[in-house]
Amino acid sequence: MGKLEGKVVIVTGASRGIGKAIADLFAAEGARVICSARTLHEGDHPLEGSLETTVAAIRKSGGQATAVTCDVSSEAECEKLIAETHRIYGPVDVLVNNAALTYFIPVKDFEPKRWMRSFQVNVHGPFMLSRLVLRDMIPRKSGAIVNISSGAAIGPGRGPYKPEDLRPGGVCYGAEKAALERMTQGLAAEVFADNISVTCLSPSEVVATPGTVYHHLVTGPKDGEPVEYMARATLILATEPVNRITGRVTYSQELMKEYGLIEQGHGIGFDRKGSGYSQI
Repeated sequence: MGKLEGKVVIVTGASRGIGKAIADLFAAEGARVICSARTLHEGDHPLEGSLETTVAAIRKSGGQATAVTCDVSSEAECEKLIAETHRIYGPVDVLVNNAALTYFIPVKDFEPKRWMRSFQVNVHGPFMLSRLVLRDMIPRKSGAIVNISSGAAIGPGRGPYKPEDLRPGGVCYGAEKAALERMTQGLAAEVFADNISVTCLSPSEVVATPGTVYHHLVTGPKDGEPVEYMARATLILATEPVNRITGRVTYSQELMKEYGLIEQGHGIGFDRKGSGYSQI
C-alpha cells in the first residue's frame, strides 16, 4: 500500500516541472490527484508541458488523476477548483501549493500590474486555497499543506555588495517566497491543535525545469538538481506525523539526507545556510 493510498491531493502548477513530478509520485503512492494549472493542452503555453500530458502519463502508469484548470490568482477560480475536487474525488487531504509566476525585471522597470499579478499567484493563491481546504481538514482533524518556496527567499544581507551577490530581477520573487515561508509557520501554529501540518520546501539547487531553462537559470535539462528530489521531499512533508514535521521550512536535499534517501547533499542546507525561517 502506498503512503497516500486513497488520499485526495491537489497539486497546483502540475502541468510541468516540479508540480508534474510531485503529481506523478503522489499518484504512484496511491493518491487520487487533482492536477491543476492554467495550461490544459500542449501548445496552449510557449513552454512544453500541459495538464493533459501529466494526467495521461499518470493514468498510463495505473494511477488516478484528473485535470482541473485554475488561475490561482482568482478567488472564483480557487473556489471552482475546490468544488470540482469535491465533485470528482471528495474532501481534500493534501494541498501542494506549487504554482508560481515571476518576471525577472529590475524594480525600476517593473510595471505595477505585473508586480501585483505576481503576488496574487505566489502569495494570495496559496492563502485562498489553504483557507478553502481547511474547511475539509479542520472538521476531520487531519490534513497536510505543503508550500513550495525557493532559494530566492534568502536575501543578500546587508551591503556593501559584490556583483555576484546580486540576482537581477529577483526582488519581487524573493519577497513573495519569504512571505510564503512566514505564512507557512504562522498557519502551522494556527492549525496545530487541529492535527494539520503546514510546511514549506525549496530546492537545495536550481532544478532543471522548462521554466528555469527558459530563464537561463540552468544551462539545460540535465543541469542542476533532479526534479525527483523535490517530489520525494514533498512526499515526506505530506506524510510525516504533524508533531514531527509541522512548521518546517526546509530544503530538498537536506530533508532527503535526514531521512536516509541520499548520502551526500549539495547547495542550500550544505554549502550555504537557508533562510531565517528555515533556521527557526
